[in-house]
Amino acid sequence: MKKPKGDYSIQAVVNAIRLLETFRDEDEQGVTHLAERLGLHKNNVFRLLATLEQAGYIEQCAESDRYRLGIRSLDLGQSFGRSRNLLRRARSVLDALVASCGESAHVGVLRDFEVICLEGRNAERLLLTAARVGQRLPVHATALGKVLLGCSTADRREAFDRKVVAGGKLPKLTPATLDDPAKFFEHLRGVAVHGFAVDIEECEPGLCCAAAPIFDGHGALVAGISISGPRARISDARLLGEIVPLVVGAGEQLSRELGFVHA
Repeated sequence: MKKPKGDYSIQAVVNAIRLLETFRDEDEQGVTHLAERLGLHKNNVFRLLATLEQAGYIEQCAESDRYRLGIRSLDLGQSFGRSRNLLRRARSVLDALVASCGESAHVGVLRDFEVICLEGRNAERLLLTAARVGQRLPVHATALGKVLLGCSTADRREAFDRKVVAGGKLPKLTPATLDDPAKFFEHLRGVAVHGFAVDIEECEPGLCCAAAPIFDGHGALVAGISISGPRARISDARLLGEIVPLVVGAGEQLSRELGFVHA
């Protein structure tokens, strides 16, 4: 018999969430007041506040010494709203892509320098690319990853270089994978200029993919959209002549629906 999920809860995490939730109805609170509301010792509350402050979810007001929500709390709420709005709008766009080209289509985001597929659609064909919803994929070997990194900020690319590449070669998944960091970052510059990325058997033998970026109303890159299929059906000519224009158009459509206005 499976144990209820409550049996696995970590009390310190539960208390941190309870603390954050108290700010729904109060802008600023002191340690003593929070301890009374939560029924915790002041030392425990102080440690929770210090941990959340270090992570940016709580900040201390210099004028009053009381605590309030930090900017990371706002970022998290906005991210939730964007992802829900994005997926709601993306489903019909993915359906239209699959209907128009007969290949699989996905929407993915970048998390910890891996691509996470949030939503996907498959064509009704015997030979197809499986939907990868929830899967983590390598950035350097996928069209989605290259779009999400290449069309992102310079800071993010520098962080990828510092944390993932670290002076060594990138993992070579197939003979076509770009494993040389210098050539990879040169490739990303082309992705940023052209506004799309492709991978031809770089992640898996026999698999081709094209991807385009999705921007929100603030001009921030929020996701990527892709079309993928077997190399047997996607020649170079079809990839560049049909698949790329379709996926770029889908990315532009979703960006417009999220409020993005191209300069």
